[in-house]
Amino acid sequence: MATTTEPVRADDPAVRGILGDLQERIGPQKYNAWFKHGTAVRLEDGHVTVAVPNLFVGNWIEAHYQGEIAQAVAAQVGRRLPVVVSIDPMLNGTVGKRQLDQQAEMVQKATTGRGRRHPAAHQGALRYKLTDFVVGESNRLAYSAALATVSPDRTAPFNPLFVHGPCGVGKTHLLQGICNAAAGRNGKAGPVAWRYVTAEQFTNDFLTCLRGRRLNDFRARFRRLDLLAIDDVHFLAAKKATQEEFLHTFNAIDAAGKQVVLASDAHPHMVGELQEALVSRFVAGMVVKIETPDRTTRLEILRRRAEKMKLRVEDDVLEYVAMHIRGSVRELEGTLIKLAALSALEDGRITLQLASDALADHLARTDSAITLGDIEASVAAFFGVTPADLHSSRKTRTVSLGRTVAMFLARRHTPMSYPEIGRFMGKNHSSVVLAVQRMERALAEGKTLTWQTPAGRKQMGAAQLLELLDEQIS
Repeated sequence: MATTTEPVRADDPAVRGILGDLQERIGPQKYNAWFKHGTAVRLEDGHVTVAVPNLFVGNWIEAHYQGEIAQAVAAQVGRRLPVVVSIDPMLNGTVGKRQLDQQAEMVQKATTGRGRRHPAAHQGALRYKLTDFVVGESNRLAYSAALATVSPDRTAPFNPLFVHGPCGVGKTHLLQGICNAAAGRNGKAGPVAWRYVTAEQFTNDFLTCLRGRRLNDFRARFRRLDLLAIDDVHFLAAKKATQEEFLHTFNAIDAAGKQVVLASDAHPHMVGELQEALVSRFVAGMVVKIETPDRTTRLEILRRRAEKMKLRVEDDVLEYVAMHIRGSVRELEGTLIKLAALSALEDGRITLQLASDALADHLARTDSAITLGDIEASVAAFFGVTPADLHSSRKTRTVSLGRTVAMFLARRHTPMSYPEIGRFMGKNHSSVVLAVQRMERALAEGKTLTWQTPAGRKQMGAAQLLELLDEQIS
């Protein structure tokens, strides 16, 4: 059962009801930017599929709207159903420039503190635990470092622990697992004081307190901790005041002999528009990359997830999925949910033939979309912009260069054609061809590339820039 590629204005009355309910819950502006075009919703047996044009949109919808989607579904069908977000690059053709610009503007507002305010921290139990983390060759070093940060005798000889890697490889799992482990310990002064936030939440809280002249409250919350974990550190790019405040926060915690743990999509040196003082402090600690999980690790993740779902799946089916899904853990889990739903239409058995027939198209799309999404995330972090900027019609020097580099790397590292890359990026075929030719000339002529940052103009040789990004992506 393939996911529909029709826009969300489908004739299905149930889907129309879900979408209408969703629009009321999140408001017309957000609905128009993320759901009106370019997103396909289908109500299937046992679950709801939300197809999106690329990994960036999928991650944003999962992070910001999955709860509202589930509530809208429950209100319309009378029961809660799993919501599966899947990637369908063919949907890019239904997204207009205006909508892409709206997305870029909303992301910018959210990541500079001008959007909705998030809670300052999660002080209750978080979702993930270290005991549930599946360890393999791709993440063994990061996991060992995480254990060291929460050991009772404080054996971690580094501060901070900086974990980086592509989307969906377990960075958030490690950070939340560290916090949950710390929450179960007592120090000399009593229970461990910990706080987990994203860089977006840290920024929003800081700016809110700054405007309200309550900086002392903010500093009391963040500087007197035994453990501070900050996710998505790359969102601090270009936020000079927030970076300065975070540097002082880090110094205060470090001076007290306490621990800071950070996660980012990119290595500290690869996060664009990050203060040199912060980069220096980050690399002075433990910087470790989590790679995309290998097949053995993916297989173990599938086995554990199937067991948790009380789902009977033969080994050959798990092997098939592990071989084809080579990206995020979320995609692995989403595939299992879909297989479970499809098996209900048959005799309840999840066979290799069922998996092959039902998911072949989905798996093929996932392979290419995940790879290009990783490229896009690395390029955006390097230039200090967002993936939404790369999809928008903005033509500033920095955004244009980042877009050109992303298209060139897509041709270098993926089997996708010029039209396929164009659809993913929201551009036409000729734009991709010109971008690739432009970068090839820059390499052949040994050109220096220039772009603008809030701190001034930056320059780097084309070959050196691409070498850095190649290293980050691989």
